[in-house]
Amino acid sequence: MDEPQPPGALPATAAGTAPDSPWPLRVLSENLKSYFERAPEAWIEGQLIEFKVIRGNAWMTLRDLDADYSLPVTAWRNVASTLEGTVEQGSRVVACVKPSFYTKTGRLSMIASAMRPVGIGDLLARVEKLRRALEAEGLTAETRKRPLPVLPNLIGLVTGKNSDAMQDVMRNAHLRWPEARFEVREVAVQGANAPREVMAAVAELDAHPEVDVIVIARGGGALEEVILPFSDEALVRAVAATRTPVVSAIGHEADRPVLDDVADVRASTPTDAAKRIVPDAAAEREAIAGSRLRLASGVERLVLNEAQHLAALRSRPVLAQPERMVDDRAMDLDRIRARARTSLGGRLDREHDAVGHLRARVRSLSPQRTLDRGYAVVQRVAQTADQPAEVVRSAGQVTAGDRLDILVAAGRIGAAVTETETTSKHTNKHTNKHTNTPTDEENA
Repeated sequence: MDEPQPPGALPATAAGTAPDSPWPLRVLSENLKSYFERAPEAWIEGQLIEFKVIRGNAWMTLRDLDADYSLPVTAWRNVASTLEGTVEQGSRVVACVKPSFYTKTGRLSMIASAMRPVGIGDLLARVEKLRRALEAEGLTAETRKRPLPVLPNLIGLVTGKNSDAMQDVMRNAHLRWPEARFEVREVAVQGANAPREVMAAVAELDAHPEVDVIVIARGGGALEEVILPFSDEALVRAVAATRTPVVSAIGHEADRPVLDDVADVRASTPTDAAKRIVPDAAAEREAIAGSRLRLASGVERLVLNEAQHLAALRSRPVLAQPERMVDDRAMDLDRIRARARTSLGGRLDREHDAVGHLRARVRSLSPQRTLDRGYAVVQRVAQTADQPAEVVRSAGQVTAGDRLDILVAAGRIGAAVTETETTSKHTNKHTNKHTNTPTDEENA
């Protein structure tokens, strides 16, 4: 809780002021001056958009390089005398400043104790540092670069207003491909606002559904005007993140901003960019005509070769006289048929002779042939109906009075046994007095 102030005493802090106990204006001004004077010096970088020397003192306005911020800067005579001939309006500088509050007017300004221009060497060193950092991240690798479309439907063009670069790209593209269409975004291509405007235009064209390729083009100029705006880190990262292929055509062949490294294709000039984004219609027509000639020649050679091959086939005897092939096969068939008939006839004759020989042998072994030679088969007639007839092979099988059935070569003879005589088995002659027929042993 604040202690009560004596009557007529001023509040010690701004928090202690009230409507019935305010500070005089001078107290606030003196307190602000005291507060700002405790701030340390700081080195800042910016562009001089205003530079005037009045009675030896330099009155300047310094603007941020990327954002729309500015501050008044004052250099007293001892410092301003060192700036003559080194800086001017439009210069890019670094300055050591300390805030100063002028109590009588309530004006806050920056007092410069030192200032020097940023040399092109320093700027290029920063550009190279950024280039190495992006390379370490892989944003400049060739593997991530996308190929350009063979024939883009719509070409996005980011360039300066009514610039020569825009005319070069469009004129040369239409000379190569008269039907080429462009979606143009005119932006600042130099100065502090250039990176932001180019970045916004690229984002807008990248979102366009018909744009197939984006060209960022700028003509030549001073090194810091060409290199620095298109080496802005935010801009090059935005280009690397696009979905649409980007062609960088900044300055001339020797100029190489960081944008060239992250773009999908680097064109040495805006004219070169036009040659890269669209094909040459005349060259394409010549290529088509050449292809047609080669195709026609190839077809003609193929037809000629096939015709020669067909003629060679037709000249062969088998096609020149096709009936000869049939005749040869007919002659072969006749020869084969004749050999088959001869072979079959010979085989039949041999088999016929063999059958004849077999027949003669069989006939010679048949009982009839034996009977024809004068032999007879003598059977004893069975005494009863159920008793089978018995072939008589020995005289001992029959007795006097037995009836006999004698089978001769031509017919049968019935006889009766009147007398039997048994002889030795090896006797070749046997006499039957009553029958005068060979015995069974003789038949055997």
